[in-house]
Parts: sequence; structure tokens; C-alpha cells
Amino acid sequence: MSASTSSESAQEFYGRWARLYDLIARRTPGIPRLRGRAAAACRLEPGDTVVEMGCGTGANLPYLRERVGPDGTVIGVDFTRPVLERARDLTSEYDNVHVVRGDATSPPLGVLEEVGDTDTSAGVDAVLATFVVGMLEDPAGAVDDWCDLVGPDGHVVLANAARSEEWYAPPVNAVFRAIVVLSTPPTMKLRYEDEPHLRLDRKIDAAHRRLRERAAAIADESHVFGVVRLTGGQIASR
Repeated sequence: MSASTSSESAQEFYGRWARLYDLIARRTPGIPRLRGRAAAACRLEPGDTVVEMGCGTGANLPYLRERVGPDGTVIGVDFTRPVLERARDLTSEYDNVHVVRGDATSPPLGVLEEVGDTDTSAGVDAVLATFVVGMLEDPAGAVDDWCDLVGPDGHVVLANAARSEEWYAPPVNAVFRAIVVLSTPPTMKLRYEDEPHLRLDRKIDAAHRRLRERAAAIADESHVFGVVRLTGGQIASR
């Protein structure tokens, strides 16, 4: 999560709902499979270092740890303390999974180096960000930063929810809009000058487009009735 959505009200909002979000993240049909696919798209090897930007309650961290093995390093970054506490509780059995508080758009690289025993200028092999870029003021800029962090031949993987483009999209998108409104503080507004689901679409399009521009090898998938878009890329030299 980014400081751009980290006002006190947003912190309270996401902190209050941390347990519910964790339940949804782990039990929604199709989402556990998606998390496995996202971890696989990072193309990790045993001993690698992977950073998850906006790790939330830590639902992806065990999947990443399985990929890097006991000799690798998994680092989760998020901004909301109650969410991070949940992530720490759920990954406490792993001594090579570290959860740190920080901004996904400006991660605490000194802390990452310390906890991961890693030269972050060259040692991060992959960055994963799921359901994060829609919260950021400049999603494409954040993707650029993550690509620079992993460097050439590293991998960046994005998974985000946006309106479905499938033939059966209208009822799916109606439900999607309601979910976006209810999960975006404040939740009591009935009318918006800029509809939250449309704003979310624009941010996600910008982030995934920038990753495709920066990558030499790209994989695109859709999941959960076409609502979730997964893009993974091996970063090219600039």
C-alpha cells in the first residue's frame, strides 16, 4: 500500500477490515490458484530474493517462500500496521520471510538490505504487486521503479482487478463496481464525479502497459470471470 492512500482514515479503514480482507484473500474461489500463478510468473529459483510491494495480510508470502526455498529471501512491504501485524502472525513459522513497514512507491531499501542480507541494487530477482497499483497516484511510475530495482533479466509481476471484457461482462462488472465502491474509503457516497471503478481501470491499464513496454518477455493472463489481469515480464535493458 502506498502513502498516497495512507491518511489516518484510510489506515483505520484497512486496518479495521484486515481480518475480513485476509479471509477473502484466502478463501474466495479462484484466488488461491491466482496467487500460485502469480508466484510462478516471478520465475524464481531456489535461493532468490523476491519483494512483494503491498503485501497486505501476507496471503502471497507462503507461495513465494515455496518458490525460493529455505535459502531464499521473501520480503513483504506494506504501509498499514494492523495489516502487517496479521501478515507477521501468518508467516511467523518462516525464518526467511520478512515483513517491513514502508511505501510501495518508495520502499525502505536499507531495511530490505538488512533483513534480506541482500545488495538491493542488484540482488532483488523479482517484484510482485497484487491488487496494489490501483491505490497509487502514479502507477506507471511505480512500475518503472520496480523494474529498475530488479534490473535487466529480473522479473516484475502485476495482478489487478479491473472490469471484465468477456462476453458475459455486464453482470460481472456491476458486481465489480459495487465491490470497488464498498472497498474505497469513504464508502457512503452515492455519486462520484469520477467513478472509482473507472479510475481504477485507468490506473491498472497504465501500470500493465508500462510493464509491457519495459519487458522483453511478457505473459498475460485473465482470471476470475475476466476481472483479474495478471501480467508478468522479464525486464529488458534500457
